[in-house]
Amino acid sequence: MARAGAAAGRDDEQVVMRRCTMCDWEARLIEHSRDEAPLCPWCYGRTELASIVGVVMPEQLRPGQKNPYAASLGRLGGTKGGRARAASLTAKQRRAIALKAARARWGKKQR
Repeated sequence: MARAGAAAGRDDEQVVMRRCTMCDWEARLIEHSRDEAPLCPWCYGRTELASIVGVVMPEQLRPGQKNPYAASLGRLGGTKGGRARAASLTAKQRRAIALKAARARWGKKQR
């Protein structure tokens, strides 16, 4: 089951509070996915998720790897950029930009 906001094919580690449904046990744990529900270490009963405390951030990224948290934040504003800019331009400004782009695209190539 894929979680909303998680990078594709990657399990994020979360810090969660879990409590036992049968006894008074409660603890803060690091979980790799929501699918796993560990048993209580005292009575071996089922545990329930009390709250999500936070997300474990990776310490280092490999060279060339993007930070998924920064990428998702950048996508929030990036999805509205072009349309918002086009809506704020006048027809004359849009025409000037299109002409400049066409000239750059179809102009003579430098040798």
